[in-house]
Amino acid sequence: MHGFLCSHEDWRHQLAFFSKTNQAVACDLRGHGATPGRPEECSIEHFGGDVMALVSNLELENPILVGHSMGCRVVLEANRIAPERIAGLVLIDGSRAGTGDPAAAEAAAQSQIAKMGYTAWAEDLFRQMFFQSTPATERLVQRAVRQSAEIGAALWPRAARWDAGTLEAALAEVRARVLVIQTTTRDPQTGKRGPMKIGEGSPYVDLLRSRLAHCRVEVLPGLGHFPQLEAPERVNGLIAEFCR
Repeated sequence: MHGFLCSHEDWRHQLAFFSKTNQAVACDLRGHGATPGRPEECSIEHFGGDVMALVSNLELENPILVGHSMGCRVVLEANRIAPERIAGLVLIDGSRAGTGDPAAAEAAAQSQIAKMGYTAWAEDLFRQMFFQSTPATERLVQRAVRQSAEIGAALWPRAARWDAGTLEAALAEVRARVLVIQTTTRDPQTGKRGPMKIGEGSPYVDLLRSRLAHCRVEVLPGLGHFPQLEAPERVNGLIAEFCR
């Protein structure tokens, strides 16, 4: 499952690699890529339901759900619906955008977007995800900025609300083994993203370690927020080992 304002194209290296030996599936979530969606339909809850409907419709047995960024929330929500059907979860560079009162977390996210203006806010959010600028990273930034402002401005605050009100309950429902691949962390004071170092903790990773019974954390230093694109061989190797 791809991240906020992203698409299934972010998994092209993984689809090419894993389709040789496994059934590998990626989709565009509602309001992303080629999938239509209205702002009121775009939420972590709806996305999680869509994923489990896809699992059922394709008759996928014992799937391993892989999520990147916002997609980590989506696979955790999907697992919450039917944890007994999920063989494993892979969470790639997730984070937590809201804590405390869910309504307050949602309102704070809305206020931040309104203060900066949506386009400036979205561009700033995505530029923080890369620690060096290249033509490839610039294309990802511009793709995000071109996405529907109505959907982006509605979805991000809802994700913050989910983080505050549902994340811990979703973690409590996990029965499968979990692989966490982490490359960045957020400053708790400023919210700015920075590279993560081996041996370093973060509130998000520490939460996963404390709440998940079978959780392996792999930190890949020196990478930005899209390790599946920046270092696909390393990410594919970790996922393949986890699958075995």
